[in-house]
Amino acid sequence: MKKKIFVDGLTGTTGLKIHERLALYSELELITIDYEKRRDPAERARCLNEADVVFLCLPDDAAKEAVGLVANPDTCIIDASTAHRIAKEWTYGLPELSPAHREAIKASKRISNPGCHATAFILSAYPLVAHQVLGADYPVTCQSLTGYSGGGKALIEKYESNDGKNDYAKAPRPYGLTLNHKHLPEMMKHSGLAEAPVFIPILGNNYKGMAVMLSLHTRLLNKKMTAKDIHEVLEGHYAGQEFVKVMPYADDSLLFDGAIDITACNDTNNAEIFVFGNENKGSAVVMTRIDNLGKGASGAALQNMNIVLGFEEGLHL
Repeated sequence: MKKKIFVDGLTGTTGLKIHERLALYSELELITIDYEKRRDPAERARCLNEADVVFLCLPDDAAKEAVGLVANPDTCIIDASTAHRIAKEWTYGLPELSPAHREAIKASKRISNPGCHATAFILSAYPLVAHQVLGADYPVTCQSLTGYSGGGKALIEKYESNDGKNDYAKAPRPYGLTLNHKHLPEMMKHSGLAEAPVFIPILGNNYKGMAVMLSLHTRLLNKKMTAKDIHEVLEGHYAGQEFVKVMPYADDSLLFDGAIDITACNDTNNAEIFVFGNENKGSAVVMTRIDNLGKGASGAALQNMNIVLGFEEGLHL
């Protein structure tokens, strides 16, 4: 019998990408809702409770409302909003962090899909905290250079306006300047840090693709380590993972004219982790690139669904 899937919130970038990918699954039956009834609580409740797996691609308040409509104990919810990412009763959907994380996802009926910045940051930081390279109180600073699609339809329209001069598209734009970005709570909790990082995201003039950069002073680490040592810790931690790869250390052939192409993982569910360092200066950078609409959103959601339903984890990804 085919598993039934319902996507609540089909008009946003994440919902559309999930729906597009679900069309590849012969193993699934999609539940649809009449457009005119998409805000009818009774009709939404019917769809939600008929589903084996529900994807919530909604603003936070609407996601919380949708969860409240689910009475079927067998319905698994994968929430792409920020509403439940640090909630105790929800499982964080980043299976590569450890075998325990993957097993928790497999058994859960409430899964919070990670944010895009948070995904790349946590993949960089979690192993370093878990292996006691970084102390939980390490003063972390990081930046994220990201495509504009993560800002949703309104921001996409601003960047793609063709009405002459477009100030949005002329240069990268740092934002989140109150230092209180909405991904910070999950970045802190799920990396194991005791303090929130000082985090600045930067919008680029590319539609999608991102790289998060975690800067480290090696003299402040719990262990005496070089950048190459850090690379070995990350490489060991993610050995055998299908979607998370630690790239070879100090391999210039992986660079584009001496620089990182942040779009190289676009249209995949891959995360690629690089480590750069200067031993004389005692500095290192861990940089993780992903597609913010792939591993940073819809790809991760489908990967979590595959785990829950017992499919091959990389099916249709």
